[in-house]
Amino acid sequence: MYSTRHYYLIDVQYLGFRYSGWQNQPGQKTLESMLLKTLKFVLPNRSYKILGAGRTDAKVSALAMKFELFLEGEELKNLNEFKETFNRNLPPDIRATNIEKTTADFNIIQDAKDKEYVYLFSFGEKNHPFCAPFLANIIEPLDIDLMKEGATHFCGTHDFSVYTARLREGTKTVRTIESCFIKKNDLIQASFFPENSYALHIKGAGFMRYQIRMIMGALIQLGRGELSLENITDSLQPNSGIEHTFVAPGSGLLLNRLDYR
Repeated sequence: MYSTRHYYLIDVQYLGFRYSGWQNQPGQKTLESMLLKTLKFVLPNRSYKILGAGRTDAKVSALAMKFELFLEGEELKNLNEFKETFNRNLPPDIRATNIEKTTADFNIIQDAKDKEYVYLFSFGEKNHPFCAPFLANIIEPLDIDLMKEGATHFCGTHDFSVYTARLREGTKTVRTIESCFIKKNDLIQASFFPENSYALHIKGAGFMRYQIRMIMGALIQLGRGELSLENITDSLQPNSGIEHTFVAPGSGLLLNRLDYR
């Protein structure tokens, strides 16, 4: 029998600290598995599937993630009522902020225009334990001014093959970063945060696996004096032969903005 399919775009925020990333994995607690579990409860005996706008890594959070719900059969009668029911049944570290109907022509992956990620960090002293889900904590002193200068070197179109893990054949490693800078953290604040914390803001159309965390790792090594600005520049050249192995912790990273055409 022919079944009508309806398409919905749902905005979600989540704290990723206790999850093994977005993608469903056997035996692991993931964002996708939790969303599916909740949908099974609020949409009993319905046929559906979901597709996320991307795949965040373990412990990575989001203020602006989106996923598409493909629902067979009867459409949702009241979107606000569905959002309220969905939120009541989601765990406290996941929140749906908006739901809207879309069409079969919409492609949640290909229609994405820009993504902005933010990496939050502090350095120089041990943080309050409550900071762990939000801030990467670098105990050693860092040259933050040099790191700010180094961040600008990633802007533009470069070969980022050094800045990804388990590179697959055919992966497009030449990417364009529209903006990349470090400033004082004014995005998330709490009474238990250190006096000074910082944020790497990085924006582009798409990023490879671990790309942002490896960029942040290189900037941390720059701040420690283990790399130079020349090393950063050289690493962005095709066939540089340079290997970067330091991946910054996932808990400092969050998806801050997701724009569509």
